[in-house]
Amino acid sequence: MRAAAEAILFAAGGAGGNGKKTLETETGGGVIFVGGGEPVETAKIAQALDIEIEDAETVLRSCAEQLDERESGVCLLKLGERYQLCTRQEYAENIRSVLDMKRNVPLSSAAFEVLAVVAYNQPVTKAYVEQVRGVDCSGVISTLCQKGLVEEKGRLDLPGRPLLYGTTPEFLKCFCIESLSELPELPEREEKEQETEKEEAKTFEVPAEEPAQPAQAEPEDGEDFDFDEFDVDADELENMYE
Repeated sequence: MRAAAEAILFAAGGAGGNGKKTLETETGGGVIFVGGGEPVETAKIAQALDIEIEDAETVLRSCAEQLDERESGVCLLKLGERYQLCTRQEYAENIRSVLDMKRNVPLSSAAFEVLAVVAYNQPVTKAYVEQVRGVDCSGVISTLCQKGLVEEKGRLDLPGRPLLYGTTPEFLKCFCIESLSELPELPEREEKEQETEKEEAKTFEVPAEEPAQPAQAEPEDGEDFDFDEFDVDADELENMYE
């Protein structure tokens, strides 16, 4: 109960009148609530504490371990090179009931498809996403930007200078990963890698050598052939040379 109360108070603190609000985020394992503010970079924390970045990482890991050991209602979430405090997933319903917050509308299948295209190929243009999916994606990309999962990453150096899109730290938070390198491999990529490995194995495969046949010994001068061994009629062979 203490941990639940701690999570509620943390979330309520971000819902106050300080101009910042508590955000409800759907993750791969459940719902978490993030207090007002953005994730803080490790370098900034190190600068504020006047220590090296490696030492700051050690301090932050220690903080996360202490929160876990005392079963706090709050946990320290690592998002790439940034850190942020958030509530634990198991207290989502308690927090929602106190703050009277509505559930987030889940993403549609189209939104998940667009998000996957962007995540695995970023930075990408809207035209590229539409080419992959075969339909207009303007509305879906706009929705993902509003939800903070996708953002503009600049412009492509081509005529018209189309916008480039990529994922955000919020995307990492929602899928409980620290970096894009933790994204699961696409099935097609795995199949291609397996086919490549098979082809390479065939290229370097050495054919098995056939066992050598024992050589037939040649008869010495004056030594008669053993015609029975060669399955030849001796009388017929002698008649051929008479």
